[in-house]
Parts: sequence; C-alpha cells; structure tokens
Amino acid sequence: MVIWLMQRPPHSYRDDPSVPVFPDELPIVVFDGVCGLCSRLVRFTLWFDGPRERHRFIAAQSPLGEALFRHYGLRYDVYETVLLITGGRCLMKSEAVLALLGTLGPPWSWLAQIGTLVPSPLRNATYDVVATNRYRIWGRTDVCRRPPPGAEARFLG
Repeated sequence: MVIWLMQRPPHSYRDDPSVPVFPDELPIVVFDGVCGLCSRLVRFTLWFDGPRERHRFIAAQSPLGEALFRHYGLRYDVYETVLLITGGRCLMKSEAVLALLGTLGPPWSWLAQIGTLVPSPLRNATYDVVATNRYRIWGRTDVCRRPPPGAEARFLG
C-alpha cells in the first residue's frame, strides 16, 4: 500500500507561488545532491531506466528542490528523505524508493513488490536509520555532483 505524503491533492505545488513552474509529466526524483548514497540511487535509476528516459531528477539543494521540500512541510536544511513526485503526488521515504524500483522493470519491480510486504512503519524505521548514517557510510561532497554526460536534460532545477 502506498502512502502519499501529506495527503495533498494532486499537483498542489502548481498553486503554490513559491514553487517554480517545472515540467511534471514524468516521475521526478528529488534527492540530496551531496549524498553519496542518493547520487548512487540516481545513477542506478539512470542505468536501469536506460533510453526510455521515464524519470527526471532534482537536487534537493536547488531552488526548485528546496521549494518542493518547503511545500510539503519538510525540513529544507536536512534532506533525510528522497521524494518521488508522480502523477502530481509526492511519495517519501521507503514508499518513494519502492515506487521508483517498481518502475524499473524486473528484477527491481519484483523486489519492490516483496518490499511492500514489510509493514510501512518497519520499512520507514529502517529507512531512517540508513538516512541518519548515509554520509558516514557512503560519503558526502561539498557540492552537488554534475549529471552524467548525456543525462543533463533529465535534471531540473
């Protein structure tokens, strides 16, 4: 079962003057641009999404990423969750990761289906432990990493 962030109506960010207009016809991953784990998630998604180009990406540290975090009532100085905006709705934490994996086809979509069998509170508690320790384990950079060559157009903000 997918839980939508804050149960806001779809595309609520379009009515928020603090959120810049952006193309939202494809799912968008909002990620911590200085986090080694988050950057690996983006590269992983780019690799398995391949030429289909079904996702766009926004660094949370960009003006658009920060505006989206604010819109959804999240801290915009500590980015301890990845967001997945799809169909105008926003998913976070384990729900976002599982939904993202579900779009990548087998075997990742199978893994996502198995992951949904784990109760959401347990998945999110595990997510929080990983998020709290991600810089120590996977590293941190001082600035957002540049998009891989050929993928620049898929990054917004």
